[in-house]
Amino acid sequence: MKKRSGNVKPQKSLGQNFLIDEEVIEAIIDGAGVTRDSLIIEIGPGTGALTCPLAEKAGKVVAIELDERMISPLKVKTFSYGNVEIINEDILNVDLNELIEEELKTGSLRDVRVVGNLPYYITTPIIMKLLKLDLNVDSITVMMQKEVGDRIAAEPGTKHAGAITYSVHYYAEVKKIIDVDRESFYPVPKVDSVVLRMDLLKDKPVKVDDEKFFFKCIKAGFSQRRKTLLNSLNSLEDFDKNKIKKALISAGIETNRRAESLNMEEFATLAKSLQEEQVAG
Repeated sequence: MKKRSGNVKPQKSLGQNFLIDEEVIEAIIDGAGVTRDSLIIEIGPGTGALTCPLAEKAGKVVAIELDERMISPLKVKTFSYGNVEIINEDILNVDLNELIEEELKTGSLRDVRVVGNLPYYITTPIIMKLLKLDLNVDSITVMMQKEVGDRIAAEPGTKHAGAITYSVHYYAEVKKIIDVDRESFYPVPKVDSVVLRMDLLKDKPVKVDDEKFFFKCIKAGFSQRRKTLLNSLNSLEDFDKNKIKKALISAGIETNRRAESLNMEEFATLAKSLQEEQVAG
């Protein structure tokens, strides 16, 4: 069932498309695994379509909304629940480690779950910020553009994989919750969406000595995805084709392979070999 959102006019500059499909809302709540022990960090509550159902099941909901126009209506709408806090801020500027640490001090909340309908234009920065938090977030269940979501959910080493695939799978196990038709939003966007759940891993899938360089290699590998690694890795600073070729051979990777054909372990081995070549000069 779909209901028209409230009276606040969506702002295109903020990427606002309000979720109005109650079946999708229910699927998100169920998929996120919310309980009375849960602290929920909601990103972009908008009109509160997700906020209220979350408040009914969670221990506490902290909803972070950038649009100042939404704050007062949200506070009125959620007041009766008694467990909702609204923060008027850009999620990328919020110190989530500090926020979560403070909320968990009460001892009544045992798990931390992030839920939200992400603005399409900043989906990747938000996801990477959440995955790299120092404190233990149990899961991230978020809506995003289907094309981006399908890329994230792809298995590393397959033709659908991209740099974001490896980055996310390094930190989390990814599960698709539901495909969402564009008609589930107001205003109707030009693309369909998908809801993914990312359960953060306690142990990384591969051993990496230098995470920053590891991700730098992945990014370079996919910078020209139609080219072989021998050519695409040439964008790495201080690496010529000779060094790259030596590193590929040392890692046991054929020089004509492309980035999308490498699994996580192979990329980790390649990054290590490249660093060894760099040291060797």
